[in-house]
Amino acid sequence: MIKSSGRRSFLKKLGASSVSAAILPVTLLENPVYAEKQFRDNKKFLTNKNSDRKYNDVYEGEHLKRIAFPIGGMGAGMFCLEGGGAISHMSIRSKPEVFHEPGMFGAICIKGIKNGAKIVEGPAPDWKSFGQPNTGNGAGGTILGLPRFNNVSFLSRFPFATISLEEENYPLKVEIKGWSPFIPNDADHSGLPVGALEYHFKNNSSQTAECVFSFHSKNFVKAKNTGDAEKVGKNSIQSISKGFILSQHASVDQPFDQGDFSIFSDDAATMVDHCWFRGGWFDPLTMTWETIRNGETRKHDPVESGAPGASLYVPFSLGAGEEKTIKVMMAWYIPISDLRHGGDAKPEELCDANSGCCASSSDLGEKISDKNYTTGKFKPWYSSRFKNVQEVANYWTEQYTILHQKSALFRDAFYASTLPPEVVEAVAANLTILKSPTVMREYDGRMWAYEGCGDTWGCCHGSCTHVWNYAQAVAHLFPAMERTLRHTEFCENQNKDGHQTFRAALPIRPVDHGFYAAADGQLGGILKAYRDWRIYGNADWLKKMYPMVKNSMDYCIRTWDPKNKGVVEEPHHNTYDIEFWGPDGMCTSFYLGALMAMTEMARYLKKNKEASAYQKLYEKGKAYTETELYNGEYFIQKIQVTGLNAPNPIEASAKSFGGEYSDEARALLEKEGPKYQYGDGCLSDGVLGAWLANVCGLTDPFDSAKIKSHLSSVHKYNFKSDLSEHANPQRPSFALGNEGGLLLCSWPKGGKLSLPFVYSDEVWTGIEYQAASHLMLMGKVNEGLDIVRACRDRYDGRVRNPFNEYECGHWYARALASYGLLQGLTGVRFDAVTQTLFVDSKVGNFTSFLSTETGYGTVTLADGKVSLNIVQGNVPVQKVSMGGKVISYK
Repeated sequence: MIKSSGRRSFLKKLGASSVSAAILPVTLLENPVYAEKQFRDNKKFLTNKNSDRKYNDVYEGEHLKRIAFPIGGMGAGMFCLEGGGAISHMSIRSKPEVFHEPGMFGAICIKGIKNGAKIVEGPAPDWKSFGQPNTGNGAGGTILGLPRFNNVSFLSRFPFATISLEEENYPLKVEIKGWSPFIPNDADHSGLPVGALEYHFKNNSSQTAECVFSFHSKNFVKAKNTGDAEKVGKNSIQSISKGFILSQHASVDQPFDQGDFSIFSDDAATMVDHCWFRGGWFDPLTMTWETIRNGETRKHDPVESGAPGASLYVPFSLGAGEEKTIKVMMAWYIPISDLRHGGDAKPEELCDANSGCCASSSDLGEKISDKNYTTGKFKPWYSSRFKNVQEVANYWTEQYTILHQKSALFRDAFYASTLPPEVVEAVAANLTILKSPTVMREYDGRMWAYEGCGDTWGCCHGSCTHVWNYAQAVAHLFPAMERTLRHTEFCENQNKDGHQTFRAALPIRPVDHGFYAAADGQLGGILKAYRDWRIYGNADWLKKMYPMVKNSMDYCIRTWDPKNKGVVEEPHHNTYDIEFWGPDGMCTSFYLGALMAMTEMARYLKKNKEASAYQKLYEKGKAYTETELYNGEYFIQKIQVTGLNAPNPIEASAKSFGGEYSDEARALLEKEGPKYQYGDGCLSDGVLGAWLANVCGLTDPFDSAKIKSHLSSVHKYNFKSDLSEHANPQRPSFALGNEGGLLLCSWPKGGKLSLPFVYSDEVWTGIEYQAASHLMLMGKVNEGLDIVRACRDRYDGRVRNPFNEYECGHWYARALASYGLLQGLTGVRFDAVTQTLFVDSKVGNFTSFLSTETGYGTVTLADGKVSLNIVQGNVPVQKVSMGGKVISYK
């Protein structure tokens, strides 16, 4: 629990050995981001193929158009800072509001010069002028028509974003730095409902400039009147030190309307206008602009109700060459939502003392503080730590400097990397997913997540196991929070038979088991339990988890491999939202990886009989996969309908997504077999379980040469540098036209079904990253980089937001597979069980980021020697394994 107990105890909580050690700057290795790499033939790949923008560099011009950089806390809500400095995507009510522009802006006026007043933003992008809601009626009441700076650039150094603004013949150069805390292994401070914009002014003229900075906002927190005014509570704008609070009070009928958003400054000269001019039409903004334009300030006490907006004013003087920074801090508090997802478990599905499962994560040590909470609606974690917005704001003010320092330490360590800039860009850009409404934190602190964000709703609820399989970032950056996902999967989501529902309920509670388990999701959970143990290094945790994990594994065997062949054979639901019939390389690779993980965990716990049984089944499956599922070039699916325990596809379809079989579909069934298979196709996810096994710390689950051949085929057949002639009747907006991308599947040897699996013609960034990472792990670095570049070229700011890789929704979780690129290129991971640092470079000498359970820093390989620079905490390395050779580490 966070307490405002002073700087020294705060530093101690962050894990610093001493106050001075925590705040002293850390000298990091020089970062030759654009240096020539050993594996490059020339420098052309340092830039986007369709422009001259360098990867991991400044965004300018057309590349600014779609930028929206998330600022906020993990599971606490966010707003976005756009490429030109506008504030948008205001999403603080436990749900996304992608098109919510709150009418919030900064402004500057230099007195006594012509055109001295401007809002502190660059040019509004053209797309905002027409085609957006309300633009056909003139976009009335927005700030699009206010004067602004002409020259702008944007640089991301997550979790910081810096915007530079200049204007010819304008005395001041301005920078905006937007940020919110992000500190590995500190989920609480990384999950605060706060953000900040630091406005830095430098007088480049030879004359003293008399200035007024101001910051303004409409009361965007007030509830929308749905027609029944009696159900809507009162809204107001209240006072806070050097600022104001936008407030909406709850009503009996709509308690979830309650909310507060505070905006305040650190400057002693701050004056506050708590109530804009009240009037009709565009009067409030018109009168506010007049105050700005005239270089005036306005002070107005709070009114009881009806205030349309509020402002801060900070007058200051800057001599020639002088500089000044004004911090504008935000803190919000929305203590309850209207969200509830998932059905409740039936009494007969609940665990008992002898079933090898647990009904509640509290059995694994989770502190579930409010038992009645699970009968209601979702409450965010921060509402259990703070009583109101004033407490949040006070804490933000007190801890601002140290949280900035700790976040900057992470930034500097991460960007010390000498890895290819497109890789650094891809990993960092997708860490913004953790600040988006995709990620939630329960009242008790457990993680819960959507797959992504619809425009106004969370898209596909429940920490979906088969999507979050791909995401590797949380397990390394916030391993304790990642383990809460395992606790939910193996407790509340798993019944006494071992069936796992792949979507967790919200609030987290025992969930209904009326639908199929997902083979890739459930088997992936076993691999991730193994990974989390190796990262954690805690044998007691493994002992507690093992009975539930074993119950899950045994369910998988009974359900999908009842004949003990070692392959997933019975119809199995998966991440493509359909069932595969018959054994396939994708899900069987998960199965073999899970059997390997079970063998290793059982051996460690000296359960040798169980380990032997899993090992024998694994060996049978490995032999089958390498012979029966390999076509000499890549792994395939053997479609099977007969000889299974399952009913025929027509009967089974009543429970599947996609509806029952029509007459036309029945005819296809007779001719080709079940709908939505991939058969002889080359599937980009075709050995996905082998990738997950590798990044979890296991060896290849079957023949390495054949895995490498499969991945080479994926690059050869599925990677397209130009999609102009590719037909995609499914969801084309992910990649289309002359853009490049990696198709989910192709059929280079023929055999494509009339209705292959439903997403087969699409391009998903999460699959691109896992395939690229896996190619790198197998030594195919250039092929992996081809894929990464194509992806980042699509997300370069001109058409798509560089900080929002979408799939089934914005900020889609699968894209966190990008974190695996670090391991793909360097082989760097730390095993806390054996206290071994693994290094297996595919790029020669390097410096790269490493985050572990107990600390983070950088790993450097130089001329065959490994060094570790610890930035925060400790990493207790005893041995180094480099390319399979183990040496002691001193």
